[in-house]
Amino acid sequence: MSIHLHLCAVAESEIRDDHAWLAAFMSEAWDNLPDEYAAGVADSIGKVWNSVNDLCTAADVLDADANQHWTLPIYGGRPVTHSADVAPSDPPMVIPEPPGVSQAADSLAAVAFDDLRNVASAEFGNLGREDAQVGQEFFDCHRDLEGFYGRAASAGHAVVEVIWA
Repeated sequence: MSIHLHLCAVAESEIRDDHAWLAAFMSEAWDNLPDEYAAGVADSIGKVWNSVNDLCTAADVLDADANQHWTLPIYGGRPVTHSADVAPSDPPMVIPEPPGVSQAADSLAAVAFDDLRNVASAEFGNLGREDAQVGQEFFDCHRDLEGFYGRAASAGHAVVEVIWA
């Protein structure tokens, strides 16, 4: 089974606060993912996104006094509620609005990956994988998220996040 966290940067004015509409919008974006990647307005993380969140939140240990929001890149944003006519199988979604997107971008850029990895390894072990594989996979995720959130923040966009199973 394939499961992904899909992120798409969108002008806030273009977002309808309607679960069915957003699910259709994100489904179309998922179908066009290579083009979305090429345009720099999409990112996705396979089933390891919870571990990527652990990596990001390891920054709390590095700077306990910082007023950062380390959970924003993965779990941040306001939930998009299902209406009564939405099937329970419809994907869960959240929307980090532009201020949250900027905070996520700043957080990701503020801490070096190697520092996060060192703390995360101490806190969470190898996250179930060999060290070299963990390092490369999480480095790639961190780099991609940093670039994605940086571009979204620079454009003043919100981000729509959906979990596809």
